[in-house]
Amino acid sequence: MKILLIYPYFIEERIEAEDIKAPPTGLYSVGAVLKDNEYDVDILNWHDIDKRPQEIRETLLAKKPDVIGFSILHANRWGGIEIARTAKGLDPTVKIVFGGIGASFLWEHFLRHFPEVDFVVLGEGEFTFLSLIKYLEKKKGKLEDIRGIAYRKNGNIERTEEAETLRNLAMLPIPARYFAYRHVASSRGCPWNCTFCGSPQFWGRKVRYRSPEHFVQELEILYQKGITFFYFSDDTFTMNKKRVIEICQRIIERGLDITWYAISRVNDVNGDVLAWMRKAGCIQISYGIESGSEKIRDFLNKDIRKNQIKKAFSLTTKYGILARAYFIYGCPGETGKTIQDTLDLIQEIRPLSTIFYILDLYPGTRLYSDAQKR
Repeated sequence: MKILLIYPYFIEERIEAEDIKAPPTGLYSVGAVLKDNEYDVDILNWHDIDKRPQEIRETLLAKKPDVIGFSILHANRWGGIEIARTAKGLDPTVKIVFGGIGASFLWEHFLRHFPEVDFVVLGEGEFTFLSLIKYLEKKKGKLEDIRGIAYRKNGNIERTEEAETLRNLAMLPIPARYFAYRHVASSRGCPWNCTFCGSPQFWGRKVRYRSPEHFVQELEILYQKGITFFYFSDDTFTMNKKRVIEICQRIIERGLDITWYAISRVNDVNGDVLAWMRKAGCIQISYGIESGSEKIRDFLNKDIRKNQIKKAFSLTTKYGILARAYFIYGCPGETGKTIQDTLDLIQEIRPLSTIFYILDLYPGTRLYSDAQKR
């Protein structure tokens, strides 16, 4: 059985493609589980394939997949649908599976309106997708016994029981044994509950950690493949400071001459952990500030205060790490004054890099649910 895992292109071209050009880490994790079970699987990073549309048909004709799994965010869902239509046009028997955060929150929408989509994998999908592949290959058992999927049956949309959350992340194979990539994650989940973020509903608010040894082993395998720069993609890498220090110590002990970026919160760093992160190669930390207005931050349920912001940026820079700030504007209640509050805060903390977003309401977030209710 030939399986393709595709990260499709986005509906709008980005000025900077840095944030979208790398497939989600979960796609490599799904691929590794399939490889461990001796399936023939390829991962195709097609984030920009719309610039070379002839390659879509050529590749699908050459590879002749039996199943295509798509990693669906919100902004690339139309890319997934268009590629799925092309695949079905070439081979009506190919099975199309949508998964990822966008598919998990819009599963009924996809199955109701897009006949190209045969199945949706809901939530954490590694072993759910494997079970679905085994069913499609052998046609044994019952589809409704596979937990964590949605599909059509006799014209109706069906959803099975929710799959169990994977408690021990070490049960997952290390994808670096099969693939090369730069984005890595040592944990899943976030205990915070920001209203604009889909992570709490998708991963849950209980953080699940990989052991420092398991995570650094992944870095070492990738390092041996010649990769020396990484993005640590944990929602808040510094949540467990003792564990972060152990990871840093293991990186140093193994002689991994790497540099990396991380993501944190201003109320979750201190001098000790920053010192170890810098020694182990961290050169940038991104902090979600969102606004200089406490009123706007409270609306977003950010739960951080100005003194914490100032302290974190001062400390980060002190330890030789680039401090990057995320800001969101256009929130309900935004005024000239709240925008000025943000400008004033930028002048105070002097971030070495900033990223600005207009507020979007994404399915799976509390803001989206509140808007639906209204």
